[in-house]
Formats: sequence, C-alpha cells, structure tokens
Amino acid sequence: MCRRILAFLFVAATAFSATIRLYLKDGTYQLAREYQVLQDRVRFYSTERGQWEEIPLDLIDLNRTKKEIAEHEAELQQEAKEQAAEDAAEAEAAREVKLVPPAPGAYHIHGEQMEPIKAAEQKIVGNKRRSVLKALSPVPMITGKETVEIDGDSAAMKISESRPEFFIRLSDEERFGIIKLTPTRKNTRIVEQVDIIPVTKEVMEKHDDVATFKKQEGDLLFKIWPEADLSPGEYAVVEYTDGKMNMQVWDFSVVR
Repeated sequence: MCRRILAFLFVAATAFSATIRLYLKDGTYQLAREYQVLQDRVRFYSTERGQWEEIPLDLIDLNRTKKEIAEHEAELQQEAKEQAAEDAAEAEAAREVKLVPPAPGAYHIHGEQMEPIKAAEQKIVGNKRRSVLKALSPVPMITGKETVEIDGDSAAMKISESRPEFFIRLSDEERFGIIKLTPTRKNTRIVEQVDIIPVTKEVMEKHDDVATFKKQEGDLLFKIWPEADLSPGEYAVVEYTDGKMNMQVWDFSVVR
C-alpha cells in the first residue's frame, strides 16, 4: 500500500513539475511550466527566465504542443498502471507465501488454497534377464539397468489446470523440477531410468523433464510452474541429487 501511495505521489509530482515545450511554427520552442491561450496571444510561464511572458497566437504551433503534452500524460498513466500491476502481483505473491506450510514438501496452488501433495512411495525394478547376462559375461560390458517406479496408474491428486503452479519447500540445497511419468502395463508409472556403469558403479539417471519457470520466494522455498501447457497425463514435482538415487516424488495427474 505504501509503495502504491509513493508511486502515485511520484507520478503526480512529475506531472505537476513537467516542463512543457511550447512549439513555435518555425520549429523552435519555449520551455514553459504552463500556458494559457488568450484570444490572439499565448501567455506562458517561462522556466528559463522564471517569469510570465506572451507570444502572438499565430506564431505558436498549438497542435504539436498539445500532441506532445497528451503523449507525455499517456506515458505517465501507463507507468502508473504498470506500477499498480506490479504492486498487485507482489501482494498476491506475498499472500501465497504465507499459505505455504513450514514443512518440506510440494504444494499445489489452487485458487485461495494451498493443497499439499502426498509424497509417493517408490520402488526399484531391475531387469532379471539383463542381470544374468551381466553375471555370465567374462568382461563387464553390459550396463546394469533399473527403473524407479511408483504404484498405480494414476495419481491421487487430480489437477484440471493446463499450467498449474506449485510451491516446493526443499529439505536441503537440492535440484528440483517437474517431470513427466510413463505409465506401464503393470499398473505402475516409471519415474526414471537408471543405468549403473560396471566397475565404477556410477549411476546415470534419466527422467523426462518438463521445461519450467522457477522463482525463489524464501529460504529453500521456490515457486515452480511449466513454461507451456501440460497435456493430460501423469507428472510429478521432484527433488533430487544427480547420481544419488535420492529423488523425492510428489505425483499428480493433469485431467481435462
């Protein structure tokens, strides 16, 4: 509220103290604080000489003068409008932040509510046949492959917005984002593919990332939303460390 009042006072003061260019028909101009048209002459207060002066009306280009004044006033009004919109957005952001619970987790912004998303239980599924081949191979050339999956063909959280917004409060300085889940025929959804490199045991994680916007709103608190509309399907807000297989998953479905 204080910023809006200060912005209004600034615009008002700027408009009041603005210097007018009183154009003459020869292309020159007089700098004036204000002017008055009096029958066959124009009376103006010169900001250069600090006094009232008069010029014959037929020497003044009033149309050009009025046009520039109108354009300047329009610019001031647009600046005030943009400032008001910015202040409103900041106030709304502050209101949302107050609604986020203090506990780490992911939360869906739904109108005036902040809906917590339940963390999904994950399981690691290996390829038994590939594991046998790996054991029989004299040289460890075949990479171990696994998938991280969550049970169920659909999340409990149903979201109808095509571009939903979330808050995530991290438990530590970790990476985070939104990923797309892949349904399987086994009534599960794949979170990521995991390749384990032989000998070094290096872990390579592959997940289907969604392009997002991210905005920090506090200590370990971020707002996140997709750059483009999400098609109907299964998704999740995630927090993770690359190569550590420590991903936390908060799954949701986009429905129409």
